[in-house]
Amino acid sequence: MSPTTEHVESCPPGPAYTLPPPGRVSRLVVKVAARSPAWAAPAAIATCFAGAVGYVLVNNPTTPGAYASPTCLLKLTTGFDCPGCGGTRAFWYLLHGNLPQAARNHALFVFAVPFLLYVYIAWSAKLIFKRDVLPALRIPPLTLPVFLGAWLVFSVLRNLPFAPFTWFYV
Repeated sequence: MSPTTEHVESCPPGPAYTLPPPGRVSRLVVKVAARSPAWAAPAAIATCFAGAVGYVLVNNPTTPGAYASPTCLLKLTTGFDCPGCGGTRAFWYLLHGNLPQAARNHALFVFAVPFLLYVYIAWSAKLIFKRDVLPALRIPPLTLPVFLGAWLVFSVLRNLPFAPFTWFYV
């Protein structure tokens, strides 16, 4: 016997967990998902994205001040930029093709957008065409913690009240 099988055989069995039976809502969701076409999930996400685009275009977020509706609760109560502050304005500037001003409002959002769009398009194409049309984006396990750490550092630096960090304050 190998050491791994000896270890497994020597371990006492754990408690048996049983899942509760699915409720009516769970059964409905599973039934609808099983019957929906392959393009339904990508279309639902595209619809949400179109709604976000419409909202941003109708409510120009670059004109109102920090206290106009909608507001960021953290900025309203503390005066500090939250980690997402400037994202909507950056999105508005991206929609209008002004990349420098978009990066001025939220550099990490502008950095992440091409990756998010590629992942969405590759996922949608794979679901719809039932094969890999675009190569999958292989993200190493360390990428997400590094990105979140950079976002945290960016969030702190953008609230420092002295140059050169005042350039990040929105």
